[in-house]
Amino acid sequence: MSSLTGPLAPTGTESPKVPGFKVAYLVNQYPHVTHSFIRREIVALESAGIAVERFTIRRPPVNLVDAADLAELSRTRVVLGPGAPARLAFAVIAAACAAPAAFWAALRGAIRLGRRSERGVLRHLVYLAEACVLRDWLRRAPDIRHLHAHFGTNSAAVAMLVRLLGGPRYSFTIHGPEEYDHPGELSLREKIDHAAAVVGVSDFGRSQIYRWIPYEQWPKVNVVHCGVDAAFLAAGPQPIADNRRLVCVGRLAPQKGQLLILEALAALAAEGVPFEMVLAGDGPMRAVVERRIRELGLGASVRITGWVSNDVVRSELLGARAILMPSFAEGLPVALMEALALGRPAITTYVAGIPELVKDRVNGWLIPAGALEPLVAAIKEALATPAATLTEMGRAGAAAVAERHDVNREATRLVKMFLAAQS
Repeated sequence: MSSLTGPLAPTGTESPKVPGFKVAYLVNQYPHVTHSFIRREIVALESAGIAVERFTIRRPPVNLVDAADLAELSRTRVVLGPGAPARLAFAVIAAACAAPAAFWAALRGAIRLGRRSERGVLRHLVYLAEACVLRDWLRRAPDIRHLHAHFGTNSAAVAMLVRLLGGPRYSFTIHGPEEYDHPGELSLREKIDHAAAVVGVSDFGRSQIYRWIPYEQWPKVNVVHCGVDAAFLAAGPQPIADNRRLVCVGRLAPQKGQLLILEALAALAAEGVPFEMVLAGDGPMRAVVERRIRELGLGASVRITGWVSNDVVRSELLGARAILMPSFAEGLPVALMEALALGRPAITTYVAGIPELVKDRVNGWLIPAGALEPLVAAIKEALATPAATLTEMGRAGAAAVAERHDVNREATRLVKMFLAAQS
């Protein structure tokens, strides 16, 4: 086997037998309306025979609207929940007294991470305290044999510190784009060095991880795609209604390009091209987006939904002729997978892992990120393309998602990775 595929790479889709194997999952904020793919991954692991304990640093700052997320909330232990100050202080004292050498190794690790980060040493000392709490919880559950974190940010830092405190081996998934933008500040090389394995969500993501680590560490790197909800895959591609509606699904944030969407729509409106636009989501830029809609006179044509459940996202996608995602930076957006699974072509950008899934004029349109004129042209073409042709493009998109993003098949890759990490 080539070292570039790594010893943890799966050789098939059949799940190994894993009686009694339990892992802990750690996410900074879980459950969260934008992290439904993590919930699906956990459920798929449990279907494959892996028991999963859920941990989060803090509760999400937004109200949950999906019933499945609300159910997950009751199953998730929160490090910074009620009584956190006393819990953190007690855990630090207990860790220092029980294993002084391990505690000092973790303290040195936290200081190193903090000195490289804009968040500073003090914040990383808080991460150490959080790690002491989680280490204690894991110690009381000796059947947990592995810790997996999502995102290479503070959750991966806590997982690394848990390991230095004497906790289980760990792995983590790097999604991007934040990790791609700040690998040095996030100390990704050190986090990967201490990890048993690391996951990228696309081939592009794997290539970025290769950039930050020595060649000898490359076998640690695995590609595990995010999975699509069964409700999106089971129905198969749906015929496209002959309407003028487009939808963008995602956080209202600078990297998603919603402001560029508005500029493109204003150009179409000036040409007299009719359209409807749905911005499905919410986020830090909502006030800015709403103000720009008013300034451009688009209030009658553009609707913002706010945070919505998976069922509502599915309904909005089915009501549109295409998904519009002109992102400036990405990992590989789950909303794009969901749209393609339902048979909706995508207008999106040559960014990160997106071209691995979207093929220009096969299942969508690929344009340069940040380019207004190509975006306007692609929208005009999508609006002018007959519904029957769009439906054929949608079938191609659904086939691509089914091949690459089946959550159960991707969970099998994780199962094999977790088992290999124990050797």
